[in-house]
Amino acid sequence: MEKLKIAQIIASVVGISVGQLLLKIAATNLRNPDTLGFWLLGFRINAYLFAGFAVLGISTLIWVWILREVPLSVAYPFMALAFIFVPILGWLVLNEPLTYRQISGGLLICLGLILASR
Repeated sequence: MEKLKIAQIIASVVGISVGQLLLKIAATNLRNPDTLGFWLLGFRINAYLFAGFAVLGISTLIWVWILREVPLSVAYPFMALAFIFVPILGWLVLNEPLTYRQISGGLLICLGLILASR
């Protein structure tokens, strides 16, 4: 597969991962989550939520563009990279724990991706 196509696929997966991070931040920044009305109002004024939707939407459009030229069976295994990117982003941005099991699993995912993409 061309390097440009791989770069586009990875850009889409990174975008999806960043979108998930923004949605997590949006969820943790809700005001008064104990009451349903205030919880819904929190979504209305939550910039992280709209940014997350925008990033996910753009990433999905990139993904659709990629699928025009790359077979799904070749492109889709790259989506597994989100299982690596999201925990790393959570660790870097949200100070969430990153365990050795997650790191080991990420390495196995990389190995599987190498095998599936050849």
